[in-house]
Amino acid sequence: MTHPPNARPAPAPASVPAPAPTHPPATPPAPPSARPPARHGAWAEGRERLRAAATTEPGRLQIIGALLALLVVVSGALTAFEVTDRASAAGDVVGRSQPLSADAANIYRSLADADTAAASGFLAGAQEPAPVRERYQKDIETASRLLVKAATFTESTGESGRQIATLNEQLPRYTGLIERARANNRQGLPLGGAYLRYANQQMTKEILPAAEKLYESETARLDRDHDDARVWPFLALTAGVAALAVLVWAQRRTYARTNRVFNHGLLAATAASTVVLLWLAVGHTVARMQLDDANAHGQASLKVLNDARISSLKARANENLTLVARGAVLTKDGKGDQYETDHRADMRALGASLADARRLADDGAGSRPVERARAAATEWGERHRSANATDRAGDYEGALAKVIGGADSTGESFDRVDTALAEAIGHEQAEFSASAGSGRDALSGLAVGAVVLALLGAVGAILGINRRLSEYR
Repeated sequence: MTHPPNARPAPAPASVPAPAPTHPPATPPAPPSARPPARHGAWAEGRERLRAAATTEPGRLQIIGALLALLVVVSGALTAFEVTDRASAAGDVVGRSQPLSADAANIYRSLADADTAAASGFLAGAQEPAPVRERYQKDIETASRLLVKAATFTESTGESGRQIATLNEQLPRYTGLIERARANNRQGLPLGGAYLRYANQQMTKEILPAAEKLYESETARLDRDHDDARVWPFLALTAGVAALAVLVWAQRRTYARTNRVFNHGLLAATAASTVVLLWLAVGHTVARMQLDDANAHGQASLKVLNDARISSLKARANENLTLVARGAVLTKDGKGDQYETDHRADMRALGASLADARRLADDGAGSRPVERARAAATEWGERHRSANATDRAGDYEGALAKVIGGADSTGESFDRVDTALAEAIGHEQAEFSASAGSGRDALSGLAVGAVVLALLGAVGAILGINRRLSEYR
């Protein structure tokens, strides 16, 4: 048996490599990667949640409850804020600005009366009467004390502060001139009269104008405080009406959906809001009425009466200086005595102010002293004309007796005018304080009451809505 010879198989022919392509194959595009989810802000998320909640009745009830509570709280907060502001202004009228205005008027009166007393004492001769000296000293002390009090409650950079500084600077100079006039008068030296006239010029040209500006500044502050206290609290009233309207709407909505007449929580919130709104409207109306009454029947009369008193003091000082100067000070045209001319102008101003005061007096207690002042002023004018005629006739001592003497003198008439005006001012001051105090008291407790009732109303609104929400659980 023969076998074929062992032979290895022929090797496979080597494969020929394919030629490289001219361009590389295009890479297939990668699948698009997923983009990160867009982020929403807190406000956007809140709106989305609110929109989602508003699509269900429980969600809507929660929104309504939050809105009701917010409106009731905002209404109470605004009421408390505006009432506190009005009550503060009314308190300033009673406790600060009106007393300061009265003190400024008394400063003027004391200074003018001191000038009058100084002239009267000079006319009395070398030995000044003790009562006149005491009157002068008391007036200076009163003015100094009231200036210290006014400076305590006044800003130094304001108008009142500047006038107080002027008065504190000029008053010692005036009193020094008066002491020089007295010293020369005791020695019988004519120079005393010159010092007295110079002191009077300083009083009338520098001190009294500063006191008058102080009075005007304090009276203007009183008017501002009065106006601030009378401003209607429109924000609080608007918020109260809005809260009440939404509460009524919520209850109507509840009735329409459940056929239940009352929701006790919403009813309590409505009652609390109604009480706050009525309390605010009535309380502020009463406060305005009382403050208006205080202004019309108190402050207006006080201003006229203070003007009358100032005119009487000026008239008395010029009357005395007519005899002191004895024609040494003439008017600008050189045809008349300056002090006599000023006296006549002051007496006319006194008559006009007394007529206004009589018209403004609203009761017998206020009108009777004004009538006495008018009668005394008429008598004063007649006695002054008699004294003036006596002086022109050459009887200086007779004229002096008619001016600074006791009974039947112009000094007696002046004292009657001043006493009657002081009584009338005291009556009008009491009326002002009573009316303004009633206006301030009409707002007392309202701010605290509004906050308490607002919180109770907010709790009631939330409880009322929660009662409805419990029906869906």
